[in-house]
Amino acid sequence: MANEERPVAVLGLGGMGHGMAASALRAGIPTVVWNRSPRRTADLAEAGARVADSVADAAGRADIAVTMVTDADAVRSLAVDQGMLAALPDGAIWAQMSTIGVAATEQLAALVRERRPDVTFLDAPVAGSRAPAEAGKLLVLASGPDEARPRVAPLFDAVGQRTLWLGPAGTGSRMKLVNNILLAFLAEGLGEAVALGRELGLEASAVAEAFGGGPLASPWISGKLQRMAKGDYSPEFPLALAFKDVRLAMDEIDPDRFVVGACLASQWRRAMDRGFGDQDVTAVARAIES
Repeated sequence: MANEERPVAVLGLGGMGHGMAASALRAGIPTVVWNRSPRRTADLAEAGARVADSVADAAGRADIAVTMVTDADAVRSLAVDQGMLAALPDGAIWAQMSTIGVAATEQLAALVRERRPDVTFLDAPVAGSRAPAEAGKLLVLASGPDEARPRVAPLFDAVGQRTLWLGPAGTGSRMKLVNNILLAFLAEGLGEAVALGRELGLEASAVAEAFGGGPLASPWISGKLQRMAKGDYSPEFPLALAFKDVRLAMDEIDPDRFVVGACLASQWRRAMDRGFGDQDVTAVARAIES
């Protein structure tokens, strides 16, 4: 477990990273944080986090460094341009937990082997959105060397309700793509069902009452139905990020074989172009209606 001299460093405090840092602090794990916008660090500092002046400053104190940012370019910027990889102490672990796809993950693993073979690279994206992140209820899709498991177990147990160890680094990102496409189909199906209901003269509240909690509705769908019934499309998981995840999945497959996924990606791109990207992924219903 991380100790007082070498805490966990969480780099990136968006909707997911902030919740993960808060969960680590609740578990008593010494935590240092860095974010491009310092205002995201204020409440974490009050909870006991140390706030680093720079990425390299945070990494230099860490036994485990977590990257949780938007995309592969942002991860590489932290690791290379802002000095994280060079600053990590000998024997440290880099837990790359952002969703960046297979190709970028393999490139980063190769970068670590080339530049810092003394650092252990873990590929461990998470499934879940902002609320599960804040509650420490994510699913950690971990992959990498077996010998790293005991060292990261306290952290992964703090941020997730379950950790799946899937194999060599890169396997976690592959499973995350499967998660991404299933989530996309669920969101699209939910959006189309609510939009169809309105087309037929049924309010979203009636659809929510009919199906929420029923055999067709998972807890995730039931919760989304309740929010849609209230007209609440504030972003738990923004459509823009969901679309990014769909594109990562589509990059790995033949669109002529996975035609439904290709059609979904095309529809979501149109929704993005029409200004729905900052709303929750369920805003696909609004895009269809308008």
